[in-house]
Amino acid sequence: MIDVVELTEALIACPSVTPATGTVFDCLEQRLQPLGFEVHRALSGEAPDGPVENLFAIRRGPAGSRHFAFAGHLDVVPPGEGWTSGPFLPERRGDLLHGRGAVDMKGAIAAMIAAVEQVPAEAGTISLIFTGDEEGPAKYGTLALIDHMRATGQVPDMCLVGEPTSAHRLGDTMKIGRRGSVNIWLEVEGREGHVAYPHLADNPAPRMVAMLAELDALVLDEGTDWFQPSNLEITDIAIGNPATNVIPPKASARISIRFNDLHTGQSLADRVSAIAARHGGTARPVISGEAFLTPPGEFSAIIAAAVEAETGLVPEASTTGGTSDARFLKALCPVIEFGLCNATMHKRDEAVAMADLEALARIYARVAKAALAG
Repeated sequence: MIDVVELTEALIACPSVTPATGTVFDCLEQRLQPLGFEVHRALSGEAPDGPVENLFAIRRGPAGSRHFAFAGHLDVVPPGEGWTSGPFLPERRGDLLHGRGAVDMKGAIAAMIAAVEQVPAEAGTISLIFTGDEEGPAKYGTLALIDHMRATGQVPDMCLVGEPTSAHRLGDTMKIGRRGSVNIWLEVEGREGHVAYPHLADNPAPRMVAMLAELDALVLDEGTDWFQPSNLEITDIAIGNPATNVIPPKASARISIRFNDLHTGQSLADRVSAIAARHGGTARPVISGEAFLTPPGEFSAIIAAAVEAETGLVPEASTTGGTSDARFLKALCPVIEFGLCNATMHKRDEAVAMADLEALARIYARVAKAALAG
């Protein structure tokens, strides 16, 4: 039987800063083939955001059986400095296993592999959707895997993404949706000149200030039954003027909007563009994901029952937090996120409770069996 803690250690020991390729995928493939999985690996994209390696593995059940998928990412964020032990040298200290990716999300991937080992092949079709580009631009990761699944007719009926959703204890939260995200770069052109002769120049700074004041005052909505209110945040303001006696030629800024399902990324981009134009500026949006919701129903009930059976907790259905690859996978089938406690993700000395890894593997096995049973 697969030891979920030892497999997590093996994955952590494979450095895989985004975009991930190579060794970490080798490690995973070696564990999957003895379990009867067909493994498809492919590189996608080019520099600067690629190449990215992705893996799709499938174990086919009887004809006509349900198809359940686990999804996750093998890439990790850069570890930074100041770790007590090496970030890619997994270390057990007390009840915790330390290492980059322990929580986000190599621990969950190890739990998925340990779980599928416990699901009989005759129960149905199981697939694993693992990307090397979730922590980065996400241009060549899960989107490429979705193309592969559609092209080969291997689209699942349900998909569980193993992001670290638990807030205080394993099992307290699952994500049934996520807000959308759009970043918008703002610019106002002016005309430089001497500050003592303002009539010979055109200062863009006051117009940018007025634009940002109007944007900051916007109330986008009051929230919905499942989503918190959308929020707009100013994330950068720049003029870059080294002189004290020169009116600058240009002012720029950036905003980030996290929005609920009352909006689309494009509708918000159009609204901001209209405000920018009123102040003589321009807006360039980059939409990284739309809001989505998997309404409470069969899938959420399966996860809740599995979690309660192992932990005694009934997970809260939430849509809070940032984006994940669930924003892409929702185009295929109902998708819900559930995983480990997120307190140390992206932090120095990232760590997971080894008991949580073992419990998560049992939860995932319960979910897969119930989802396939229908």
